[in-house]
Amino acid sequence: MNSQFTHINQDGKANMVDVTDKNVTERQAVAQAYVEMSTQTLDLIVSGSHHKGDVFATARIAGIMAAKKTSDVIPLCHPLALTKVEVELTAEPEFNRVKIQSLCKLSGKTGVEMEALTAASVAALTIYDMCKAVQKDMIITQVKLLEKTGGKSGHFKAES
Repeated sequence: MNSQFTHINQDGKANMVDVTDKNVTERQAVAQAYVEMSTQTLDLIVSGSHHKGDVFATARIAGIMAAKKTSDVIPLCHPLALTKVEVELTAEPEFNRVKIQSLCKLSGKTGVEMEALTAASVAALTIYDMCKAVQKDMIITQVKLLEKTGGKSGHFKAES
């Protein structure tokens, strides 16, 4: 078994993938998540009148911080020196939800998919945390990778 492409070593034990021989390339990943909520909860967020402060600003910072700490929470994930992390939050009142998109970039030997997914997930969880006193039945949904570029596996773009 080639340990370069698996988390299982020759002894059948979990280990971090060896990326020593991989080339450094420009890598980028975009992920998304949604938080579905009532009209009242979304209005509270958008109006800026939530008693806990600016929900979008807090969720954005939480997502960025989480991307930088992905290897601390995802077993066997490589610690990465990210060169860019963006988290965008958009109210979609027509669907009673907040759309979250994260972008992570680096020049490195391994991809940033997990960092982008972690950023979107933690931003969604932060929205939930800040608003749970108002509404406990919010739904975090459609957490997925939208696009990834760079590396040996090439370009991936999720179907719409």
